[in-house]
Amino acid sequence: RAGQRLELECQTSKEDSGVFWIRQDKDGILHFIVFINALSRTTFEGSQKTSTRFEGRKDNNFYQLVVKSFEQRDEGSYFCLMNINQALYFSSGLSVFFPAPTTTEPTAQEPTTQHGTTRKDPCLEASDAEQKEMNFFCDIFIWVPLAGACLLLLIALAITIILCQHTRRRRCRCKR
Repeated sequence: RAGQRLELECQTSKEDSGVFWIRQDKDGILHFIVFINALSRTTFEGSQKTSTRFEGRKDNNFYQLVVKSFEQRDEGSYFCLMNINQALYFSSGLSVFFPAPTTTEPTAQEPTTQHGTTRKDPCLEASDAEQKEMNFFCDIFIWVPLAGACLLLLIALAITIILCQHTRRRRCRCKR
């Protein structure tokens, strides 16, 4: 029924670093709801720590999302999303909609809950070639700065050695 509390749960592996909860509305638009980190701290839309509409918490390997008062604007498919080792993992999604209005029953109905696979978004699918290209670009963002840092350390080491040798030669000349 409208105004009822809705609780959703997502189970993760032990190596998780937090979970994002998102909702896909009827038009296919994704809406960020909350990020719950591994320490159960929440960040809602607009970098807010709390929300008047939602609650988020962690209990062991279970991340929970609570819609405090389910309304028509909350209808959609809910997903939990994890970022593990630079890879995104989506749950299968849980569709939550009010039943279509009927002409015979004027009373309000409870929200329906369906389990199963939701339709795939073609934007989220990537071919092997595209995946390799994305991995290549990820590697660049890791290895290029690392190589640059190593080069700077090598230059600093070389300068330090040259200055130490120069200082040592000066001391030797002064003692004679």
